[in-house]
Amino acid sequence: MNQIGQEVEKMLRENGVADVGFSRPEDAPEGLGTALSIVVPLLGAVVDEIDGGPTHTYFHHYRTVNAFIDQMLLRAGLMLQKEGYRAVPIPASQTLHEGGKREHIGRYSHKKAAVKAGLGTVGKSSLFLHCVHGPRVRLGTLFTDCPIEPATRHAPYICGDCHLCVKACPAGAILGGDWHPGIAREEIFDPHRCNTYMREHFMKIGRGAVCGICMCVCPAGARGSCAQNGGKQGR
Repeated sequence: MNQIGQEVEKMLRENGVADVGFSRPEDAPEGLGTALSIVVPLLGAVVDEIDGGPTHTYFHHYRTVNAFIDQMLLRAGLMLQKEGYRAVPIPASQTLHEGGKREHIGRYSHKKAAVKAGLGTVGKSSLFLHCVHGPRVRLGTLFTDCPIEPATRHAPYICGDCHLCVKACPAGAILGGDWHPGIAREEIFDPHRCNTYMREHFMKIGRGAVCGICMCVCPAGARGSCAQNGGKQGR
């Protein structure tokens, strides 16, 4: 890794970012071929309070962590710009509207970039599963033209025959299929069903924008290490 890449990673880790990785996505924005991915863990005690639905505390925490990620990516981008590089942070949480229709997608998939950077995998729930913190994380992505070497590590799929998230989802949005690179999200997860349920049942908390049930029940995050435990317990 070049010096500026090392300095950016050092700054991020010193300020509370749990994991940092780099990749070279084939579909990166033109002229910005390097993706910086960051992982910020959620507070376990906050997630543990989720029981059948989100709490006001969780919604506030969710927004606070998203704002922290955006600030960290801004600082990283300013560091890169000072050295003569271009940088575009992708918002931690942003839903695009195409033709007036809510598409349940952002500008770029944080999960895709983080997987390519070797920071984790994706579970049956369609949630990103970090190698230490499981799904109890939020992600950030920044694209730059700085030629930082990409990751060489790879995180294996770890859900196995665990179906806790499938059984726990009150919307029936988790379809039970196994994730693999290249699979369409809709083959394992129905975002419209998820969003509709949240808006019908959780409008009093964050106007139906958060849930967290599948994240809370996932044994990878609850036990603290998906890499060591492999998602094989607590079915």
